[in-house]
Amino acid sequence: MDGGLTSCYQRTLSKSVSCNGVGVHSGKKVHLKIHPAHENYGIKFKRTDIPESPSIPAIFSRVVDTSLATVIGQDGCIVSTIEHLMASFSGLSIDNALVELNSYELPIMDGSAGPFTRLIKSAGFRVQKAPRFFFMAKAPLKLEKNGKSVAIYPSQERRITYTIAFDHPLVKTQSYSILLTGDRFEHEIAQARTFGFYHEIEYLKKFGLARGGSLDSAVVLDHEKILNPGGLRYPDEFVRHKILDCIGDFSLLGMPIMGHIEVYKSGHAFNHEFLKNFLTQKDTWHTCALS
Repeated sequence: MDGGLTSCYQRTLSKSVSCNGVGVHSGKKVHLKIHPAHENYGIKFKRTDIPESPSIPAIFSRVVDTSLATVIGQDGCIVSTIEHLMASFSGLSIDNALVELNSYELPIMDGSAGPFTRLIKSAGFRVQKAPRFFFMAKAPLKLEKNGKSVAIYPSQERRITYTIAFDHPLVKTQSYSILLTGDRFEHEIAQARTFGFYHEIEYLKKFGLARGGSLDSAVVLDHEKILNPGGLRYPDEFVRHKILDCIGDFSLLGMPIMGHIEVYKSGHAFNHEFLKNFLTQKDTWHTCALS
């Protein structure tokens, strides 16, 4: 029963790797370095620009904001826009890593998880001795509100099916379903870029946000066309990026879910609300290691 799993044992990187970029909202330059970590360490973010270099575990209970991106925080220290890197960790089955950065926001890179995925793969993987644990869905669970829904159904594989619907001629309604394997994540999801509408980005910039946003870091649309000279990477790049965000958000549970996740018109905030509900509905899942 592979179910898209790369390994039933925990994994980390074989060596440290680093990159530089700019935060999409802050516009600040940031240096990011990813280190291997020991078994059962999880994913942690360490702020090297703050005295004593505090670290924050990338787990659900540390989420402090979901309005524009997924932000984690602890004791007054925050790390923002973690979802694309977290999606890469999850998509490549990396359980343990320490991420150091010298700013409060991760670099946006090209707006996708592609650069992070390539960076992690360049480090290589090391299989560890500790088993990887999973949430095993054993009964359906669905949350619906204001025309949005997120659900998990029992399944012998890890799958996400996502549907979006926008009142825009180039987006409209799009659906995509993917079995979560490392190869399929890398080739079908990781390269899909975040997207936004020109009038919304200009509005954010008036309030000091989206300072690092450009056609190099997002797909931007006006009322009738895509403004990026190269166009789209996939005909349905929009829904693929929503799956990317979903993988990143769900990774904050700390363990992968064995089940079929179905999502309709959700985003960071509603994903987070669903996860909060999921953790209270203990009759719909159990945890175990697979052999």
